[in-house]
Amino acid sequence: MPVMARNMVASSQPLAVQAGLSALQNGGNAVDAALTTAITLAVVEPTSNGIGSDAFAIVWDGQQLHGLNASGRLPAAVTPADYADMEEMPEFGWPSITVPGAVSAWVALSNRFGKLPFKRLFDHAIGYARNGYAVSPITARAWQAAAPELNEQEGFHNFLPDAKPPAPGQWFRFPDQADTLEKIAHSNGEAFYHGDLADKIVASSKRNQWKLAKSDLEMHRADWVTPISKKYGDIELHEIPPNGQGIAALIMLGIIKHRRVSQFPLDSVDSVHLQVEAMKLAFADAHRYISDPESMDVRVEDLLNDRYLAERADMISMKEARFPGPGLADQGGTVYLTSADRQGMMVSMIQSNFAGFGSGIVVEGTGISMQNRGAGFNLTPGHPNQVAGGKRPYHTIIPGFVTRNGMAEMSFGVMGGSMQPQGHAQLLIRIYDYGQNPQAASDALRWRVLEDHSLHLEQGFNSQIAAGLVQRGHELFQGGADEAFGFGGAQLIFKSNYGYIGGSDHRKDGMAAGF
Repeated sequence: MPVMARNMVASSQPLAVQAGLSALQNGGNAVDAALTTAITLAVVEPTSNGIGSDAFAIVWDGQQLHGLNASGRLPAAVTPADYADMEEMPEFGWPSITVPGAVSAWVALSNRFGKLPFKRLFDHAIGYARNGYAVSPITARAWQAAAPELNEQEGFHNFLPDAKPPAPGQWFRFPDQADTLEKIAHSNGEAFYHGDLADKIVASSKRNQWKLAKSDLEMHRADWVTPISKKYGDIELHEIPPNGQGIAALIMLGIIKHRRVSQFPLDSVDSVHLQVEAMKLAFADAHRYISDPESMDVRVEDLLNDRYLAERADMISMKEARFPGPGLADQGGTVYLTSADRQGMMVSMIQSNFAGFGSGIVVEGTGISMQNRGAGFNLTPGHPNQVAGGKRPYHTIIPGFVTRNGMAEMSFGVMGGSMQPQGHAQLLIRIYDYGQNPQAASDALRWRVLEDHSLHLEQGFNSQIAAGLVQRGHELFQGGADEAFGFGGAQLIFKSNYGYIGGSDHRKDGMAAGF
């Protein structure tokens, strides 16, 4: 059922949610709660994030929105020639790693908005790392799935007690993580980017003949950014600007609003078909144009121009599926968490390794698992997102936020790679076009457009709906993708007249909770 309270945290792991609530109960605000949750998640859900992750956030301070891009860059010395013998970007090992940004996000958010001392945000995470915790069921499944691919990577053995992944409910401890988190806590993050932790990260890079230098860590910064947005009926959806893919959700909704999806019954062939076709158009533009903002050859505002989106909407046929390319706009494994407090502050935050444990590299003696966000680059010469040193890659992780008449209404997100903008759009359509509450919208069946334009329907869709989509030319995905991971995991906090309404996805281990 939806959870209703005046202070709330929702995330994908119950221990982390309780840690966040503790921060609120001990005098902290929504940012303190979000950070306590995020730092705890880095320990108790290592299959999706860790100390070496990246992060993004949107904060409503009670009056306005603030965006934070804490994604990292590829080492400055790296060039496309380093990947010349590869057919595609690697998913594992040091060549897939960019400078981790999560720690910089923790510091930046705490310094600007936090009420509690930075050190106190780490207490729960340090306790679970040093003393242990019971591995939750879905996390255990992801752990088991990841282990065969990663057990040859340096340091990954630390995540394999007795040389195998832990079972659901098994106790797992990682004291090295506790020591590392204490160093980060007591140095306000300096140890990670300038101190002995940085030295150990660089030493691992050198052992593996890679080019991450101490200067790459020292030069890293988290950037405060202005969220981008698009109006949809009476509300406005806000996303972090590129290099994140949030603009894909804005493009999709900007197309849909020209075709009025609410005229069709919920989950009908027409409704699903229209949404899928709009999503394909959005992804065609996203994959062509999104990159490090300094490399983009199209302006964000041109991709979100109503005239352009109306033209893209006109390309949709209600009779047949199409496979569009990008338009010519005028020249232009993840955890999500959200928190809100009774003073009105709300936080939408996402933190990720990218794929599962990320690169598989665990820096010896630290418990730092390094993300593999560099896999988001491509090797196409001249493409805005071509791999290059000092550059941020196309990023899949996106926090979402909804306002109405300039005031906060909902902080939300859907973890899960390319499912994220699709999930953002589907949740908003269900809530605002079809009147579902946040938990009902999260519970509902989802569809997912895959990279080859095939359509994956979550198990449980009416067979007549599937048959109707096939008749229109949709190629349905027939593989056996894990339903718990293929359709993402949503967390939502909706502001009501009396407090908040929280929803949490049954596809993850987590919950919404409040007081």
